[in-house]
Amino acid sequence: MQYRSDSTTQEVTAYLGMGSNLAGPVEQLNHARKAISALYGVRELAMSSFYHSPPMGPQDQPDYVNAVMAVATSLPPLTLLRSLQSIEHEQGRVRTGERWGARTLDLDVLLYGDQCIDLPELTVPHVGLTQRAFVLYPLYEIAPQLHVPGKGNIKDLLAQCPLSGLKRLD
Repeated sequence: MQYRSDSTTQEVTAYLGMGSNLAGPVEQLNHARKAISALYGVRELAMSSFYHSPPMGPQDQPDYVNAVMAVATSLPPLTLLRSLQSIEHEQGRVRTGERWGARTLDLDVLLYGDQCIDLPELTVPHVGLTQRAFVLYPLYEIAPQLHVPGKGNIKDLLAQCPLSGLKRLD
């Protein structure tokens, strides 16, 4: 694990995955964007377009709307994660334990600077980042020169990831 827990407040760039398939997904993501930008120690740098994607898990649920947001943050990784989980809760997310089920809002820390983090509650780079079109395509849109720690250049990762039904919303 390479997590550094020093007390400096130096900003790092973090990339956040956003997804919703319940209760007005586009509105959920717009509301989450505002809530994230309002967090102390967080500043929005870029926001991808919204993308429509089929569900990854059980197919008896609505399709998702996904996006990626880049932020500059002085929050430590776990504090950022807990803040995102609080926003999910405020927007009606209920954690049932069902993996990949329907949800009002799903917020993930995809990348946190150039750090590799392996903790029980947080893995960065995000575990599925390199195989998920609904993460890679919006991430590439806002950071085409990005290098994913331990994984490679985003352009090369994208070339290995089929669209899998992903469509950019207008």
